[in-house]
Amino acid sequence: QTRSLLGVFEEDAAAISNYINQLFQAMHRIYDAQNELSAATHLTSKLLKEYEKQRFPLGGDDEVMTSTLQQFAKVIDEASTCISLTLLISCHAVLSTQLADAMMFPISQFKERDLKEILTLKEVFQIASNDHDAAITRYSRLSKRRENEKIKAEVTEDVYTSRKKQHQTMMHYFCALNTLQYKKKIAMLEPLLGYMQAQISFFKMGSENLTEQLEEFLTNIGTSVQNVRREMECEVENMQQTIEDLEVASDPLYLPDPDTTKFPVHRNLTRKAGYLNARNKTGLVSSSWERQFYFTQGGNLMSQARGDVAGGLVMDIDNCSVMAVDCEDRRYCFQITSFDGKKSSILQAESKKDYEEWICTINNISKQIYLSENPEEIAARVNQSALEAVTPSPSFQQRHESMRPTVQSRPPAARTSSTGSLGSESAALFALSLDSLVAPDTPIQFDIISPVSEDLPGQAKSSGQLGRRTNPFGESGGSKSETEDLILHQLFIVRFLGSMEVKSDESPDVVYETMRQILAARAIHNIFRMTESHLLVTCDCLKLIDPQTQVTRLRFPLPSVVLYATHQENKRLFGFVLRTSGGRVESRQTSVCYIFESNNEGEKICDSVGLAKQIAFHAELDRKASEKQKEIDRVKEKQQKELNKQKQIEKDLEEQSRLIAASSRPNQSSGEGQFVVLSSSQSEDSDLGDDGKKKRESEA
Repeated sequence: QTRSLLGVFEEDAAAISNYINQLFQAMHRIYDAQNELSAATHLTSKLLKEYEKQRFPLGGDDEVMTSTLQQFAKVIDEASTCISLTLLISCHAVLSTQLADAMMFPISQFKERDLKEILTLKEVFQIASNDHDAAITRYSRLSKRRENEKIKAEVTEDVYTSRKKQHQTMMHYFCALNTLQYKKKIAMLEPLLGYMQAQISFFKMGSENLTEQLEEFLTNIGTSVQNVRREMECEVENMQQTIEDLEVASDPLYLPDPDTTKFPVHRNLTRKAGYLNARNKTGLVSSSWERQFYFTQGGNLMSQARGDVAGGLVMDIDNCSVMAVDCEDRRYCFQITSFDGKKSSILQAESKKDYEEWICTINNISKQIYLSENPEEIAARVNQSALEAVTPSPSFQQRHESMRPTVQSRPPAARTSSTGSLGSESAALFALSLDSLVAPDTPIQFDIISPVSEDLPGQAKSSGQLGRRTNPFGESGGSKSETEDLILHQLFIVRFLGSMEVKSDESPDVVYETMRQILAARAIHNIFRMTESHLLVTCDCLKLIDPQTQVTRLRFPLPSVVLYATHQENKRLFGFVLRTSGGRVESRQTSVCYIFESNNEGEKICDSVGLAKQIAFHAELDRKASEKQKEIDRVKEKQQKELNKQKQIEKDLEEQSRLIAASSRPNQSSGEGQFVVLSSSQSEDSDLGDDGKKKRESEA
């Protein structure tokens, strides 16, 4: 929008320059040739009359200026008819001097100084814009994996300098374009005023008539020119002060990645606009990045290239999915996938603030929040889910440091190191031959077979495991297990190299040998195609997700992952061993090794898997402790009930004894009554055992 408005100002400046050149030529003819004075004045009058027909983008509706020039044209026509051939030669010399000083000098100054200044500032602004684009491109290519502080500081300083230079040049250029609107009026009125004053001095013969007709008019025009000059000076002073204030206020914005503490992230937006780098594939493995202006319009994502009048549709983002991704070692990248999964786009933001705001905005639009009456209030309720996408996968130490177990409490099945082995405890396994690790005739699977309909051997075939769209923000559909998985929810881009059955799952040498055999087989058979997927690590399982449709291709239960390791030299390669039931020989457990290639994240993925197993192990310990505590509470409750029952029995016995003693004293002569009482106590104390019987006999 700013560049479009700038184009209007530049078009107006070009029209002014073209018109001033014509007016300059007309006045130059008056100055150069007295013999052509009449024709030149008529041409000048004609040009002044055509002012109202000129289509200036700015100032075309200035009726005062139009009427003034029309009056000048009328007077010039009348004055040109009064030219006499009998005028003295000295008067011609005086006229030439007056025309040179009062008419030619102001318009020459405007043409040579002001119009050339506009052209020079335009070239300087274009150079500053190109330097800024080059600096931004270099900054965008900074590697986030191999950060060099010196290079990063140089590139950041380059972006700061070029952006500051562009901003300052732009403000001075805009100031000059605004000032040109005032100088245009002065440059046209001053020469004409000087021309008329020279003509009055020149035409002695008709001076009284001309003076009577034009004195008041010319006085008003002179006053008007002075007022315009004062207005221009006041406007220029205000613009200079505004430039100084903007330079001070905009200094932090020159940095490509401003501090988010000073400029907080707005997560409740439903509209967003700004420059992004778009990834365009130029070949099977090659790609290019193009910087364009992107903006949202309702439920659509639009883009507008430099020089275009309007934007074009990029994608319908209603019900789309957006997630943070790692792409070509660039920072602040995110991917937008349409609802049907047929179209996706990878974009790169300039700063972390823009990166988070774009993901939150697109996430809000995808939920059609913009259609509600109060979109910001509704967007505030979904920001928690958007945080899962805008936060890059944290490292093992940063996110769950408090959950790291001690060495003494490490479970035997959990492996938190990048190799996933037990070190000295498995030293004897390193002596195994390669044939004892991987059978020579084991078939190799180079691709994922039927990612929607087929399961791994021994893998649970529940409807929620395969063929289900995965929400990248960690939102669950009400399942408790999915909610617990949000403790760890890390996403990696991987490419499947192959898998094969192995004989052992106790040593990382199994993974190394499987990597060697799969890579060798790919090289022998010229197999270069790899299936790209998103590997989702949670506390419950590992999932391979289709990046286009968000459908889960394969699901590996975390307890079945017994070994994981990265390549000793190429850290992009990693693999894990999955222990399953069934295989080529039924009714026995088999181990299958899966090998993947990542974007320099092999150790990070292994750390995440180890962290997931640690979290699952602690969760299992907590569950067992909770069950044990519940069992203890049940035993205590049962014992308390028995104790209360025993106390109640003792209380009843004491009460019965008291009643027997009280009834035996007045009825000692009546043996029948005594036997009745004893019979009653016997029926009530039948559960007291031997002690109760002895006590009853003693009382009798």
